[in-house]
Amino acid sequence: MKMKILIIPVIIIVVALFSGAYIVSETEQVIVTQFGKAVGEPKTSPGLYFKIPVIQQANFFPKNLLEWDGDPGQVPTLDKTFIYVDTFARWKIIDPLKFFETVNNVMGAQARLDDIIDPAVRNFITSYPLIETVRDTNRELDTFEAGLGHTKEEARALGKITEGRGKITQGIMAQAQPKLKDFGIELVDVQIKRLNYVEQVRKSVYARMIAERKQIAEKFRSEGEGEARVIEGNRDKELKKITSEAYKTAQEIMGKADAESTMIYAQAYENDPDFYSFVKSLDVYQNAMDSKSFLLLSTESDFLKYFKGYGPFDGNNLDKN
Repeated sequence: MKMKILIIPVIIIVVALFSGAYIVSETEQVIVTQFGKAVGEPKTSPGLYFKIPVIQQANFFPKNLLEWDGDPGQVPTLDKTFIYVDTFARWKIIDPLKFFETVNNVMGAQARLDDIIDPAVRNFITSYPLIETVRDTNRELDTFEAGLGHTKEEARALGKITEGRGKITQGIMAQAQPKLKDFGIELVDVQIKRLNYVEQVRKSVYARMIAERKQIAEKFRSEGEGEARVIEGNRDKELKKITSEAYKTAQEIMGKADAESTMIYAQAYENDPDFYSFVKSLDVYQNAMDSKSFLLLSTESDFLKYFKGYGPFDGNNLDKN
């Protein structure tokens, strides 16, 4: 009976010790509360700590960087261009006591961040033209770069950048940070995650970009066709040159052959001119007269002299030869 009486207090003491002890890790910080009010200093160093069991509660808060992701919203720029802006931020709890007393938990802090960062983003986006939000430097645009949907000349016509995207995000941080310090929060970084035109403007921009790409493609096609015409012209020129040289060579060969043939014929017919005249006349008779031809000639015509049976070459001469 006495053993049971001793065991009960021991169990109570052990349970009290375990419920009164808590461990703080490297990524945590703790506020101890008693009946809902903070007591003591925040525990920010890792280690083993103790609190009064049941009466006191340990409230854990993260010590590492936390994420805030804003909802995309439609914002008009200074040059009256409506765009969707999507931003994100990184923050951390630097004063857990003030954080607990003001926003109580991370969910409450996210709501406060929405209320503070979103208006700051809207305020700065509406204070600058679109090109300031999109670009960060005055670097010359490439030929095919379409960051704004503008051509190289149009982008240059929009003017030079005086602040740029980096300065805008720095301004958003500078405006939001003092307000967040009242909640024990430090804003580490704010960045614009995505920019896009609203649906109505986006369609017209896409249509213009497509038209520009078609124009560039048509330019390349016309340049290619021009090069093809030059190549074809050079080919035809070279072909005509080769053909003319071949024709010249062929004509020279034919001329030499005809001259040599004429010389041979002349030498052959020079031995008997009367026989040559007779043979040539027969060729003329054959080509000039057929069964359908009619000739009315005088009997004195030289064309029929070989039909008369006399002349320098008559039948007797033919028999002799």
